[in-house]
Amino acid sequence: MALQQTFRVAIFDGFLDSFARIPRAQQKKVAKFLRLFRENPTSPSINYESISTFADPNLRTVRIDQAYRAIVLKPETGNVYVLLWVDHHDRAMQWAAGKRVSIHPETGSLQLISGETVEPPLPTAPTTAATTPATTAAVAPLFEGIRDRELTRLGVPPEQLPLVREIQTQDQLEALQQYLPPEAFEALYWLSEGESLDEVERAMAVSAVEKVDITDFEAALERDPSRRRFVVVEDDAALEAMLDAPLEKWRVFLHPSQRKLVYRNWNGPVRVLGSAGTGKSVVAMHRAAYLAEKVFNAPGDRILFTTFTRNLALDTRANLARLCSPEALDRIEVIHLDSWVQNLLRSAGYGYEIKWWSPQGDLGKLWDQALALAPDDSFPDAFYRDEWELVVQAHGCDTWEDYKRAIRSGRGTRLSRSQRRAVWPVFEEYRHLLERHGWREPEDALRDAKAMVDCGKIRLNIRSIIVDEAQDMSTHAFALFRSVIPDQQPNDLFIVGDGHQRIYRKRVVLSRAGVNIRGRGRRLRINYRTTDEIRRYAVALLEGLDVDDLDAGTDSARGYRSLMHGRAPEVRVTDTFDDEVEAIAQWLTQVDSSAAGRVEGAQAENAQLARCCLVARTNKLVDRYAAALEDRGIATRRLLPDTP
Repeated sequence: MALQQTFRVAIFDGFLDSFARIPRAQQKKVAKFLRLFRENPTSPSINYESISTFADPNLRTVRIDQAYRAIVLKPETGNVYVLLWVDHHDRAMQWAAGKRVSIHPETGSLQLISGETVEPPLPTAPTTAATTPATTAAVAPLFEGIRDRELTRLGVPPEQLPLVREIQTQDQLEALQQYLPPEAFEALYWLSEGESLDEVERAMAVSAVEKVDITDFEAALERDPSRRRFVVVEDDAALEAMLDAPLEKWRVFLHPSQRKLVYRNWNGPVRVLGSAGTGKSVVAMHRAAYLAEKVFNAPGDRILFTTFTRNLALDTRANLARLCSPEALDRIEVIHLDSWVQNLLRSAGYGYEIKWWSPQGDLGKLWDQALALAPDDSFPDAFYRDEWELVVQAHGCDTWEDYKRAIRSGRGTRLSRSQRRAVWPVFEEYRHLLERHGWREPEDALRDAKAMVDCGKIRLNIRSIIVDEAQDMSTHAFALFRSVIPDQQPNDLFIVGDGHQRIYRKRVVLSRAGVNIRGRGRRLRINYRTTDEIRRYAVALLEGLDVDDLDAGTDSARGYRSLMHGRAPEVRVTDTFDDEVEAIAQWLTQVDSSAAGRVEGAQAENAQLARCCLVARTNKLVDRYAAALEDRGIATRRLLPDTP
C-alpha cells in the first residue's frame, strides 16, 4: 500500500498583511483556496505558473479568481510550500518580481530577500572655505571593524555583504531597512549604536547551526529565526484563527529572543524588562499558554496570571482564549492583584474590609483625625502621607521599633531619631483608627494574606505565577507570591515589567521579597507597537532620570528600537478649551477620511477612529472632552477600569 505523502504548508507573515488589505469578497475566496491548498498543494486543480521575470525560480503564482493571484514558494525538492503574498494580479506580480527566498548558510533560517540591486547614497564630509573636496577626510565605513564571518553569523545574507560594507551612517542603514532581512537590520542597528558583538548576539538569541543544508526548507522552517516570520499551518483550526484576525500576528510569530523566554525550562524566578511595546505582555501570555499546555497540565494544576489593572486582566483573559485550548485555559486564573487578594482573604474568613485611599473618602477622614497629632511647625501634611506610603507601609511598620529601623533611602527629607519619634504618633493613631473601624489598606491586606498562607490557613495548588506590570507592584505583593510557591522551584515565577512605565511610587527590590533572579534577568529591546519617532520622543522625556530594574539596579533605554516609522509627534497649543476640542475634532475627521482612502471595502469604516484614544489628567476632564466631542457628532466610548 502506498504511503500517504506528507506536505508542509507554511505562511509568511507578510501574507497576512496582504490578506488583510484585500476586499472581503476576495478574502472569502482566499480562505476557500487555502483550505484546499493545505489538504493537497499538489492538486491538479491548483495551477502553478512559473514567471520568467521573477528573480527566484522557486516562486509561482496561483489563481484566486480572474483578478487576484497568490504568490507561493514551491522549491524544486521537498514537500514544503510557503504562501508569501496575495494581491490584485499586477500588484502581486510587482511584489514578487524582485524577491528571493533562501536559507541562510550560517543561521539556517529562511529569509525573504529583495533581489533588487541597491546602492546606498554615500555621504561626503562637508566642504568649507578652509577645505576643498580633494582634502576632505573620507567617512569610514560603519562596520569597518567587524569581519564578514561575524556579520553573516548575525544573519546578514552573504550576497548583501558588499552592500553592508558601503554603509557609513545610521541614516543610510535605516534607508536600507526594507531591503535587509529583519534580523540582519536589527543586529546592524545595535552594532551602529555601539553595542558589542557579544551583546548583539545575546539580544538576537544567536545560536550556532551545524551543517546547514541550503536546500532543506523543511528543516529551515523549524529553526527559531525562521519562526519569527514563517509559521507551519498544522490544522484547519489554526488556519481559521489566523485568517479571522490576520493583523494579530503576535499570536503566531515570536522573535527568537522571545521564544527563548517562553519555551525554556527555567530553574527559578525570571525577570523580563522591556520598554513600552517590546512585547512583554505577549511573552507573558505565550508563557502561560505553554506552561498550561506542556508543563503544568496534571489534574488540579493551576497557573496564576496577575496584573496590576483590571482592564489588562480582562484583555489578557480574552487573548489567552485565542492562544490556548479550552482545557489549558481552565488551568489559568487571570485576575488583577487586588481582586485575587480579596478572594483569598474572603475564602479564609477575613474579618476586615479593604479600603482604597482617597482624600475625600473614608480613609481620608481617618487620616485627617490622625494628622491632629502631628507636632506643630514640623512638616507639611503631604510629607506625612508620603512617609506613610513609602516608608511605613512599604516596610510593614506596625510599631515604633519597626519604624525606627526602617530604611528611608530616596525620601529626600532627612529625619533624625528624635524627629522620627515626634512624627510616629500620626501613623500609630491612623493604624488604631483603621483597626477600630475594621478597615485595611491594600498593602495591609497583602501582608495579612501572606501570614495566612505561611501559617497554612490558606492553601493553594498554584504551580506557577506570571506577573505583568510588575513595576507597579509592591514588595509585599512579591513576598506573597514567594509564599504561595515557597522556595525556588523550576518555572515558579515569571515577572515582566518596566520601571520607565511606573505609575505609582512602589519601588520594589525582588531579592528583599525572597525572589532571587540572579542569572535569570533578561531584556527585550524591539518595539513592535509604536513608531521609532514616538519612541524617541518618549525616551527624550526621561533623559537624565535614573530608572530601576526592579531589583536594586538601574535600567537604561539604550538599545531599544522600533522597526516601524511614521510621523513625528506633534505638540499643539490652543488658547481655549473650545479651540482645543475643535482642533481634536478636525484631526479625527482627517484620520477617518484618510483611512477610508487607503483601505479597500467595508473594512475601512471607522477602522482608524476606533484605534484613537484621548487621555486626560482627571476623570472630570475625560467627561468634559467626551461631551464636547459628542456635541460635534463624534461618538466616544469611555474606558472604565473594568472594561476591556
